[in-house]
Amino acid sequence: MSDRRKLRELNDRIEPLLDEIRSMASPPVWDRVQEIVGSVVRLYGEGLKRIDEIIQSDGAASAHIQEQLAQDGLVASLLILHGLHPDKFEVRVRKALDHVRPYLGSHGGDVEIVEVNQDHGLVRLRMKGSCDGCPSSLLTVKLAVEGAIKELAPEVARIEVEGITESGPPPPAPLVAPEMPPSWVSIGDQNEFPAGRLASTDAMGSRIVLCRLEGQLYAYRDSCPACGSSMDTGSVSGNLLVCPSCGRSYDARLAGRSEESRELHLEPVPLLEDRDGVRVAVAAP
Repeated sequence: MSDRRKLRELNDRIEPLLDEIRSMASPPVWDRVQEIVGSVVRLYGEGLKRIDEIIQSDGAASAHIQEQLAQDGLVASLLILHGLHPDKFEVRVRKALDHVRPYLGSHGGDVEIVEVNQDHGLVRLRMKGSCDGCPSSLLTVKLAVEGAIKELAPEVARIEVEGITESGPPPPAPLVAPEMPPSWVSIGDQNEFPAGRLASTDAMGSRIVLCRLEGQLYAYRDSCPACGSSMDTGSVSGNLLVCPSCGRSYDARLAGRSEESRELHLEPVPLLEDRDGVRVAVAAP
């Protein structure tokens, strides 16, 4: 496991631990805990501010160092928390959308910004394209877009997405109930998923199969929609993922659409890939 991934998982543990303490502690004790945590946060904030001042005083090298820090997911989140990130809110939203556009393109779509309001923490988007006939794309694309934005702009309060799909059959019931929001789960480092072959992994009890094509990583539920068999021992032929049991082929670049029947689709899983590793959005079974 990479150091980046370890730090991210450590960071993700803080809020659940605080919730656990709050549930056990009396109000006076919880007030003290909040005071301690707030003091630590302010202390580190002042330290980061001083580091930023020193970097900016370094002349020509400062911009390069700031850019490197901003590209580190964990450091960037700390800079945002303390108001020290070099990129403005809207810039980070645009970068997040650029990051997820290849994934949207695989679903036959794109996204444009309608409104960004930092004062209200609002991002309003409009989806373009149709999702290429994929009946399960509505939730998948929405989660991918929202997840990408929240990664680079965690202070966003509300994301409104218009026009997830413009045509085609109605989407199936959501894969995740509204009261059970999905979580972004780390599943490995980038080099664990080489090009040209299928790989499988477990994410919160769900089996996921992945394939990298022309540099882009795709993730699907590990189940053939035709026969229900696992896909993880299947083969890759060009853009097609071939079921090892029934032989049906699914186009990974077109949201898992079956070559033999347009009504059949592999189930896409929202995926984000960056320097910190690979994450997918799933809910606990």
